[in-house]
Amino acid sequence: MIWINGVPQQQIAVSDRALHYGDGCFTTARLQHGVINWLDAHLQRLQEATSALMIDGIDWVSLKAEMLNAAASWPQAEGVVKVILSRGSGGRGYSGAACHQPVRLIMLSAAPTHYTALRESGVRLKTSPVQLGINPRLAGIKHLNRLEQVLIRTELEQSGADEALVLDTEGRLVECCAANLFWRKENRLFTPDLSGAGVNGIMRRQVMKLAGLHGYRCQEVREQPQTLADAEEVFISNALMPLLPVRQIDSWHYHSRTLYQLLLPDC
Repeated sequence: MIWINGVPQQQIAVSDRALHYGDGCFTTARLQHGVINWLDAHLQRLQEATSALMIDGIDWVSLKAEMLNAAASWPQAEGVVKVILSRGSGGRGYSGAACHQPVRLIMLSAAPTHYTALRESGVRLKTSPVQLGINPRLAGIKHLNRLEQVLIRTELEQSGADEALVLDTEGRLVECCAANLFWRKENRLFTPDLSGAGVNGIMRRQVMKLAGLHGYRCQEVREQPQTLADAEEVFISNALMPLLPVRQIDSWHYHSRTLYQLLLPDC
């Protein structure tokens, strides 16, 4: 089920800059019983991304209404709402000066099923050989240029692991292929600093807030993978999981789910 600018359809202009340059952004939300989880947070993230990409003219009122209408039409208990915003079409070459009509694209799909089993077994991570380039201008936002993640996923599918541990080109921890990373040492919670690369996920933001309510201090840090060797607990997050415990990273094993179990009911 797809809507483009509020109209049910399956086609988009071949001149759209999302196709040519990845010129746009997206967000993916969990749908439960017709309700979009963290709807306002998803809209805020899209506003932050379009501001960073200098995409003007988004009709935010219409977008929110279209998301709610799409969610209400989904017949199953759970699903996924994906929103893509493109600068649209206009002119040729890299300049977007002739683009005056951004495109709103909303897609509905079934909820992923593999997370249920991973909540019980725990996730196994393997360090990816594909590293993320450092670009502070684009760091944090979920833009449409996802070739790094495509390569990470391709390598991951050949490894047998559940998810990838992803580093930047300076060898520092960033995230997973499609999730943010957290680790706990006693009552301190850590997550990678994303000022140079990575996606500041909706659930990452929520976890950082919720951890404080449970008495855990959360720090954003710039660390090498070796810091995970003595972590007591590791878990990952995204809007669809929303949290999953990690049982293994390469040769390191983890057994505690203390904070994971505290946070999960509110996520």
